Amino acid sequence: MVFYTPGHCWQFRIISRTGGIFGEQKIFYTAEAALRTGLEWLRDER
Repeated sequence: MVFYTPGHCWQFRIISRTGGIFGEQKIFYTAEAALRTGLEWLRDER
């Protein structure tokens, strides 16, 4: 999930089928950057 925060930046979280929430607290200035990093994070965590 990519979302816009009240601090005016973008972040991502990975939500598992069982409801677990994973990700980082890093901020991104575009939705595309957050999405790209989230997809890379998924690839690296497997």
